[in-house]
Amino acid sequence: MDKSSGVGVLDKAVVVLSALEAGPATLAQLVAATGLARPTAHRLAVALEHHRMVSRDLQGRFVLGARHAELAAAAGEDRLVAAAGPILTALRDSTGESAQLYRRNGEHRICIAAAERLHGLRDTVPVGASMTMLAGSAAQVLLAWDDPERLSLELQQARFDASTLSAVRRRGWAQSVGERERGVASVSAPVRGPSGRVVAAVSVSGPMERLSRTPGRLHAPAVLGAAAVLTEALRPTAPAGG
Repeated sequence: MDKSSGVGVLDKAVVVLSALEAGPATLAQLVAATGLARPTAHRLAVALEHHRMVSRDLQGRFVLGARHAELAAAAGEDRLVAAAGPILTALRDSTGESAQLYRRNGEHRICIAAAERLHGLRDTVPVGASMTMLAGSAAQVLLAWDDPERLSLELQQARFDASTLSAVRRRGWAQSVGERERGVASVSAPVRGPSGRVVAAVSVSGPMERLSRTPGRLHAPAVLGAAAVLTEALRPTAPAGG
């Protein structure tokens, strides 16, 4: 099915934004990801930057801009956030641990939904909290399927390495122990958009004394199940009578 709208410049702008969904990109990476000519990719990215649909990170790479979040807030909850509440609650109840959903924003990950453990020791991450992409199982998931050239830069200061991310890709989930915060362990799995790209990470986290040093053995199946349900919720629905 032809995804073109017939408005060439708009279609190309959407291609640029879709490429940035995967994370920060240099102009060369943007050209490779979109197939656009270098002058066209640059002109569109700069124009989108003017309208705050695109921004730059500290390395000067193009990233999705703040305007997307503002538009989502103005329109109410987006589909991912709307679907997350009951799924995270079910994940919390099945594991007994706090559950979170993270979305990448440039060099950070933002907690966009959460279901806190109701009692006892817990890892509290409030909705809206911004965390580094340098540590934690959710950061591993959000980076694991990134472009290899981009990864080499992103891993320079990370508390995990390329072999860790290779293991994440192989088994489909990530775990961390004391990586983001001392005494805290977590397990995360990828949520994929309709194109198959990783758009979020769903996690459970809690004290290491409960999750142990191998938290994936305890909770990976439940986290993978929640990720699968969230991924399914993002699939386009067929038109009625189609």
